[in-house]
Amino acid sequence: MGYAGYSPGANSKVADKLSPLQQALRSLPLDKALETLELLDKITRNVVRNPDESKFRSLKMTNAKIAAAIADAPAMLQAMQEMGWVVDADQMTLPPTVRLSHEVHVVGLIDAKDYFKKEAEDERRRQCRASKSVDAGKENLLKQMDLDRKEKDAEGPVTRGSVATKLGSGPNIMRAADIGIGKSGGG
Repeated sequence: MGYAGYSPGANSKVADKLSPLQQALRSLPLDKALETLELLDKITRNVVRNPDESKFRSLKMTNAKIAAAIADAPAMLQAMQEMGWVVDADQMTLPPTVRLSHEVHVVGLIDAKDYFKKEAEDERRRQCRASKSVDAGKENLLKQMDLDRKEKDAEGPVTRGSVATKLGSGPNIMRAADIGIGKSGGG
């Protein structure tokens, strides 16, 4: 029996092993990740759009935005080195032999943004759940349910079935004829 031409792994939801770039991008701190990824995205898209433009292939580490991003998230430096950037004293350069591609680098940044958006939402949910206080009435009701459950368990299992009891002298059905409907008095 076949899979109608689909191999089991082709469309399965099993996560692939992360590439070194993805690992470096996901190592960014959660609180600063989105801002850092936006900056990396802008730098990367500029290089992808203008691969031969030298002004996009070099960054000064003394630039206020770059220095602040690296200070907030040192893992940004590692991610950029995974892309091919080389650190020279107070400057980062992308060698002319390195070509950043949209399919690998820009899509990798988009995936990392999606990952951090989901992580931020999950963290917000965790904090919301932790901050919810238990209502006193609900707490009492849960204790009562627990006591009832223990009491019912102490009685043991039901070993005899229910017994039918007679409810009256017969069916309690009223017919139309009983109240005079449908009887003709002649005429």
